[in-house]
Amino acid sequence: MASIPKFPKRRQPVLLAGAAATIAAGVAVYAYARRKLHPPLPTVAHVDLHRYAGLWYEIARLPTRFEKGCQHVTAEYKLRPDGKVNVRNTCHKEGLNGPAETATAVARAVDSSNARLKVQFFWPFEGDYWILALDHSDYRYALVGEPSRKNLWLLSRTPHLERNLRDQLVARAKELGFPVENLIYTPQPVAGKP
Repeated sequence: MASIPKFPKRRQPVLLAGAAATIAAGVAVYAYARRKLHPPLPTVAHVDLHRYAGLWYEIARLPTRFEKGCQHVTAEYKLRPDGKVNVRNTCHKEGLNGPAETATAVARAVDSSNARLKVQFFWPFEGDYWILALDHSDYRYALVGEPSRKNLWLLSRTPHLERNLRDQLVARAKELGFPVENLIYTPQPVAGKP
């Protein structure tokens, strides 16, 4: 029986780095190919990140693995002195007042419009966070997605958004090629009720 050759210990980090680079390259190629299936995705002309910072409630989303079963979802953004944005997402499982799960990340603008950001929950992977529609007068609501049209969020400064505004944002998302028929409308607490 032939023995299996063992790599010297000093070569293992090189092999792991090579495997990580191969996986990262594959992910990049896949993302690029998915983007080419859709026309370019327009964003708003400019976002004032100071005004965008603060607490947002998720009104609706396309299904995502990491938000499965989530209710009473919020996202909080805090501008840092270096211009990046701290992100804290909170989701309640098993009900509006169920156990809270949080995820933190750092976002950075990729152009001067501040409408296209990269969000990193864990190194070295970043995801696109593009602001597609925004209430420029009061920053009361936003539509956020990414070029592959796989992820989409409707956000509001309040737990509930007027139906006509929600419908306008859904219609805009549909125009942009998002599968809005798959939207999940996020349960949020009602004012005055626990």
